[in-house]
Amino acid sequence: MGRAHKKASVQLAGSQPLLAHLNELRQRIFKAFIAVVISTALTFAFANQLIDYLAIPIGGSEALVSIEVTENVAIFMRVSLLGGLVFGMPIILYQLLRFLLPGLNKREKGWLLFGVPVASLLFLSGVAFAWFVMIPTAIPFLVTFTGIRTQVRPQNYFHFITNLMFWIGVCFELPLVMMILAKLRFITARILIKGWRYAIVLIAVVAAAVTPTVDPINMGLIMLPLFILYVLSILLAAIAGRR
Repeated sequence: MGRAHKKASVQLAGSQPLLAHLNELRQRIFKAFIAVVISTALTFAFANQLIDYLAIPIGGSEALVSIEVTENVAIFMRVSLLGGLVFGMPIILYQLLRFLLPGLNKREKGWLLFGVPVASLLFLSGVAFAWFVMIPTAIPFLVTFTGIRTQVRPQNYFHFITNLMFWIGVCFELPLVMMILAKLRFITARILIKGWRYAIVLIAVVAAAVTPTVDPINMGLIMLPLFILYVLSILLAAIAGRR
């Protein structure tokens, strides 16, 4: 009886840290969710102007044709959500880093306050790269391919460009991810250097998945900045790996 009670006490003590981590994760997710909700609500005020701006590569909003009753509402909500994610990204990243890197000392908290703006800048750089480089190249190629006239639906167009901007923004977070993994001692700068061949293959796969067209020019436009970010990841992993 005593042995069973002792075993149950050990199991309960072992489950308490897990429950504490799950509770913290729930709180972090909730705070990030509230930040996205607030920033999305604020984006409602200028969502129409944002829609007009995002429609420039296709020739303006007048070049789009809706065929469903709820299509324009869905576009409004999707563009507002993209704006909410972009503006709420600093808080999302802060909550994520606070969960992944608990128990920070004073110096490490300084790195965290430095890392959140840098991570936000990386995400915005990816979004800007997609908007100013990828989309102006991809849209004319896609709508004029084979010479057949394309009548573009708003839902399809905005789904395409918002997905492209968001996921390229996420890909640009590569240095931050590698720095966190190095901080947690999962990888080292030496491992990244030795695995550069595998990294190129993985970058090519990611570029093929993200790139809207199958031509090598657009794939190269994605692979080059991702490889530069991989080199930057090696430097940040070397810094994070120092005790």
